[in-house]
Amino acid sequence: MDQARTTISKIFNGEPRSYTRFNLTQNMEGESSQVEMKLSSDMDEEGGNGVDDHLNHNGGSRDPYVVRKTSRTPKNLCFLLTTTLIIFIIGYLIGYLVHRKKEVANDCPAFLPSDQTVSDDEQVHVFETGAAPLMDWDVLNSLLAQKLSTESMEKTFGEFASSSHQAGSLGDEALGNRVLQRFRSAGLVTWTDEHFVTLQHLPEGATNRLAFKGRELGTPSGFLAYSRPGNVTGALVFASYGQVMDLKLLQDKGISLEGKILLVKTGKISFAEKVANAAQLKASAVLLFPGSAQNIGHDTQLYGHVHLGSGDPYTPGFPSFNHTQFPPVQSSGLPGILAQTITSSMAQQILRDLGGDPIPTEWGGVNSLGNSEDIVTLEVNNVLVQKRINNVFGLIKGFVEPDRFVVLGAQRDAWGPGFAQSTVGTSVLTELARSISAMMAEDGLKPRRSIVFASWSAGEYGSVGATEWLEGYLTSLSMKAFSYINLDGVVTGGGYFKASASPLMHKLLQSTLKEVTMGSDSSSTIYSKVAKTNWEESVLEPMRMDDCSYPFLTTSGIPSISFRFTANSEAYPFFGTLLDTREKLSSETSGQAPHLAVSAAQVAGLMTLRLVHDHLLRLDVDKYLSTLSMHVANIKNRFNKVQTMDPSPLPKDMSVQWLFSALGSFARASRGLANDIQNSDMNDVGMCRSINDRIMQVERDFLSPYVSPRETPFRHILVGSAPHTLQALWVHLDSLKSRVPEADSDDFRVKFALATWTIQGCANGMAGNVWSIDNEI
Repeated sequence: MDQARTTISKIFNGEPRSYTRFNLTQNMEGESSQVEMKLSSDMDEEGGNGVDDHLNHNGGSRDPYVVRKTSRTPKNLCFLLTTTLIIFIIGYLIGYLVHRKKEVANDCPAFLPSDQTVSDDEQVHVFETGAAPLMDWDVLNSLLAQKLSTESMEKTFGEFASSSHQAGSLGDEALGNRVLQRFRSAGLVTWTDEHFVTLQHLPEGATNRLAFKGRELGTPSGFLAYSRPGNVTGALVFASYGQVMDLKLLQDKGISLEGKILLVKTGKISFAEKVANAAQLKASAVLLFPGSAQNIGHDTQLYGHVHLGSGDPYTPGFPSFNHTQFPPVQSSGLPGILAQTITSSMAQQILRDLGGDPIPTEWGGVNSLGNSEDIVTLEVNNVLVQKRINNVFGLIKGFVEPDRFVVLGAQRDAWGPGFAQSTVGTSVLTELARSISAMMAEDGLKPRRSIVFASWSAGEYGSVGATEWLEGYLTSLSMKAFSYINLDGVVTGGGYFKASASPLMHKLLQSTLKEVTMGSDSSSTIYSKVAKTNWEESVLEPMRMDDCSYPFLTTSGIPSISFRFTANSEAYPFFGTLLDTREKLSSETSGQAPHLAVSAAQVAGLMTLRLVHDHLLRLDVDKYLSTLSMHVANIKNRFNKVQTMDPSPLPKDMSVQWLFSALGSFARASRGLANDIQNSDMNDVGMCRSINDRIMQVERDFLSPYVSPRETPFRHILVGSAPHTLQALWVHLDSLKSRVPEADSDDFRVKFALATWTIQGCANGMAGNVWSIDNEI
């Protein structure tokens, strides 16, 4: 080392030095550059290898790349060489690390606040530029199972259980801070997302009131957020579950619903859909009472919301970052009528005294539908309030494509204890964050893509926190967030498993259910217990509008899934009540809640690991082909029936050939994508990314570009909700066949053409390059 210092001193003090000659070349195949270094000394006369000899070898011409220097001894040359090499390597490493630090900062998601700092205890990775090594899948499965335990889950239950944590309250904020701390202790990058939203409460010290035939029935403390406040009096009509078919049956019996107050059972569809159906037929109000076959108590109060949409209804289509920046506006999904929940006891007092026609035999349970003498007076005093809410996030960065990520989310707030509604989901979320982070730190897991863990606020008001995040970062999430896994209400019973998902995720769910056992029974998998003869019929159900996955799928075009362990196909009876406690869930699951929560965590965790670990996304495009084919067949059958009518409301020269051509284009594009996957090189990062882009684009391209995101936020033509969807088209044809006066044939033709071109556009996007597009329309 002393000799090295001496040599460095001589270099900087102008001592004679050796000369070098560098010959840098690079071949046409892109191989690494080669360096040729030749050393000589004027002092080395004896070896005959001096500069003069070299020049004489070249015919006496002087090489311009040779610089004459002198050196004392060959030994010094070695020290000089070693020192120069060390200095070069140190400089290179410093430059590389500085450059990678900038890249790491740039790889943070765009929705991460620009002033976000990453603390020393938060993990920062140096990302690989090549394909990340794959771990054996059975090993990954086993590692996740080892990290998750019922003991840890029960402990987490206790940490997040709370008797009061309504959206925007101090209890909600305290739980959010607890989630943030758990994410940080697991080594995740963390941040929060603040919104100022409009909610609706009962005013302090005030109640709503209800009277039937002049006598007071009580002052319910439960309420329906976003009901129109006011006072209304009218005749009451029993309307079963308030579905479209129920109201149509009443109309077919000659019962006008205009100005009436409808008495409706909960269940089948959301509160908002029940009220919207009633409002469309000009009813003046809706009363909802518990319709579950399971007794939840005669005096149990119900809570919910009636906004036919998601997010803050007073900032539709844009985020609630600051209300003062936006003009006064409200969602078209807000009801124009009053709505109120009542107890089972109140409902029974009304039903016993109803007159009028007997009810349809398929409804059962009461004697009469009601008549003009069954007068009800309803007073709703709900008031709007401004609340600050926070979404809390934790991030595990991927090693190859850190800008691509899957989102796991759980609602944090509740009307009351909300144990099954929010506590279990929040516990599963934080346990998964801890477990996957531990797999990276202890077992060498290197996910290719990133994982975002999200704790949402104001979920009880219609996925407000989640939707505001989607609206606030729509462009940042586009083509980056490739899946959403919802953890709300994942355990409500035992014995059954239900899921609602994008068709792209059906195959992934099926394979996952074959790898996870059900609760404490380790002898068989979930699939073997619930699949029966047809697993899709036994497990899958339509995604409801009050599901947090719904806006991700239908507004943002992100493939999404929700699932739950349940005692039956009905909703958990204690949702939306103050009885949603740990004790009730334990009773419903026969004490298996922690075991089932671990199984739920394994289901969500294995789907997540599949999506971030494999080279190609496990999303099944072919499944959408069968779904599309079913809708096209329904439209064709109905179209043919309308065309044969005399006179037909549709032009005789109109054809569904366009729609079939678009379906054919989608099928060919799907086959082309499958062929490209079959012939792809899994070690080619660029090729894998290009194929994944085409897979991710499918869901987004099913969002109709021809409707306004503000007026029609649920734009998905297959699972959305509006007249532009394929299902709405065949319903429109049914109306034309029945010669419903409001059914407009020209309007159908416009929507038919736009839906057809949406499908063709999806096929074009899946084909990839513009020169690969098969456009036969």
